[in-house]
Amino acid sequence: MASLLQPNTSHYAVNQSPRAPRSSTLEVETIDIDPVPAAGNRGVNVVVRNLSEEDGVFLTWKDLWVTVSNKKIGSRSILAGVSGFARPGELLAIMGPSGCGKSTLLDALAGRLDSNIRQSGEILINGHKQALAYGTSAYVTQDDTLMTTLTVREAVHYSAQLQLPDSMSKSEKKERADTIITEMGLQDAMNTRIGGGWGAKGISGGQKRRVSICIEILTRPKLLFLDEPTSGLDSAASYYVMSRIASLDQRDGVGRTIIASIHQPSSEVFQLFHNLCLLSSGRTFFASNGFPCPTLQNPSDHFLKTINKDFEKDIEQGLDRRTPMEEAIDTLTKSYKSSEAYQQVRTQAAEISKQDCGAPKKKKRSHAGFITQCVVLTKRSFVNMYRDLGYYWLRLAIYVMFALGLATMYYDFGSSYGSIQARGSLLMFVASFLIFMAIGGFPSFVEDMKVFGRERLNGHYGTSAFVIGNTFSAIPYLLLISLIPGAIAYYLPGLHKGAEHFIYFACVLFACMMLVESLMMIVASVVPNFLMGIMTGAGIQGLMILAGGFFRLRHDIPKPFWRYPFHYMVFHKYAYQGLFKNEFEGLTFPGNPAGGPLRISGEKILRDVWQMQMAYSKWVDLGILFGMLVSYRILFLVIVKTSEKIRPILRRGFLSVRTPKQTATVMINPSATPLHGESL
Repeated sequence: MASLLQPNTSHYAVNQSPRAPRSSTLEVETIDIDPVPAAGNRGVNVVVRNLSEEDGVFLTWKDLWVTVSNKKIGSRSILAGVSGFARPGELLAIMGPSGCGKSTLLDALAGRLDSNIRQSGEILINGHKQALAYGTSAYVTQDDTLMTTLTVREAVHYSAQLQLPDSMSKSEKKERADTIITEMGLQDAMNTRIGGGWGAKGISGGQKRRVSICIEILTRPKLLFLDEPTSGLDSAASYYVMSRIASLDQRDGVGRTIIASIHQPSSEVFQLFHNLCLLSSGRTFFASNGFPCPTLQNPSDHFLKTINKDFEKDIEQGLDRRTPMEEAIDTLTKSYKSSEAYQQVRTQAAEISKQDCGAPKKKKRSHAGFITQCVVLTKRSFVNMYRDLGYYWLRLAIYVMFALGLATMYYDFGSSYGSIQARGSLLMFVASFLIFMAIGGFPSFVEDMKVFGRERLNGHYGTSAFVIGNTFSAIPYLLLISLIPGAIAYYLPGLHKGAEHFIYFACVLFACMMLVESLMMIVASVVPNFLMGIMTGAGIQGLMILAGGFFRLRHDIPKPFWRYPFHYMVFHKYAYQGLFKNEFEGLTFPGNPAGGPLRISGEKILRDVWQMQMAYSKWVDLGILFGMLVSYRILFLVIVKTSEKIRPILRRGFLSVRTPKQTATVMINPSATPLHGESL
């Protein structure tokens, strides 16, 4: 059962400053606190205000249970009957030891629970069950998943163009972004790259956290969720970040409801909270008499030590008594549930829930239009690819190196009878190994999918816009890779002369690399683990090359599965056929010196030696490749749209090896309070 706990400042205020403890005992009480002048409005008395749209969002939850099920471990409750509320103009901190359910509670309130997690209980917004309009709420994740190649200004500006509606001009969006950056104290780092990749230093961890917050508050949300906003930061950076977060609660003339999970705040950060929720094993605790806080000790440290059962078996109670940890936790729980504070919280939440302000009015708020999203995502992705050495530039250098190796190995092989095998081997190497190397972009794809996952869950744009933007931004780089290394590998060995033949060769190379990238992005959307993704992609590519029709000729491929249907499904079949037809059609070669006809046509070689299908032209093969490219991208789109349902199934196997306290949060739970409307 949850409460909103507020530190009674009379127990730890000192003459010099209201922020430091003065007494050897500390009680945590609920509801009523003394004002704290140094903390601004941190001493607000608990009263039920009249609900209105101008007041912001009143969020209440009652008897909230969250249970995860798994065949190996059965059912396990992560949250057990938690109740509480959050009000406009206040900051609610959710505290507790690692694995106690902080993130699960936060995600349950935000509607982001995994599909294999069951939720029961009641979550109300302004006393009603409703979905908030887009831009009314925002969620800042624990990990700062940002494009490391962008500057702070670029990251926020691009996000503003995506999130803010087309009714706002570019100058207005730019002004909004610059204002947010200044509010979060990042004006001195506006032109610094975020950094983190390829050894780039970039901005600090605290600044990255503030950039993440900037991106999510561009729409001026009334309800803000933050998951571990101080994770990985030192005490100074933690205080600066939390002070900026706390200052948001009364911005724009509207009280903003802020809920943040936090692990172990410093005493200064602790003073910034209006309300406090302590969790352990999914339950809420009240620090009653008998567990005093030592003199000058950080209250949050004392709370966590009192309710953390992972390490110490006993805890000091009073001056000379030690109590087993489990017994102490049960004592605290029972004490809280029998206290007047608990009843006050229940009453307060019930009164807020019963307030009737009429049907909640939804202001129609929208993000940028679909065309704008596609253009902005294409531009942003293009800039990211240009600045990230590992995305295409390193691969281009390796392609040039291998092209030079091919050119010198097969340099000017002429048109002798022996050149037939040389031409086939060279084309096979190009259509297999050079294309296979496109899996090298997988690490960058994984990072792209992480950024997309965060922005997708927060409703910045739709999946279709992401796929289109990613596709168009990659085209110039893949064309460059197809033309430069392709020209080296084509002209120096002396392949079929003529611009038309080279253009066809480059088009096949381009289509195949796009296909491999599409395949690897599909893998990245389902298997985000780097090592598993590389192995999966390489394994699929290996099977495709094996069944392509070169290592085992078409008529010799076993019919069950390998020839029908797999051979006709792999794009290598059409790449081989197109490249071989492009090379051999129209050429003649000397006959075998050991005997036979004096001259052999390229068409005869294609039919008899390589067993190519000659019923249609090479352009049909190229058209099939581009058709498969479109189908791969559509498949990528479909898988990304349904990945929220696929990933929980894949992750269920990992739950059995986790500690019983760990939680998983991935997709929007329809039964919970939605964060906002979902984009297409």
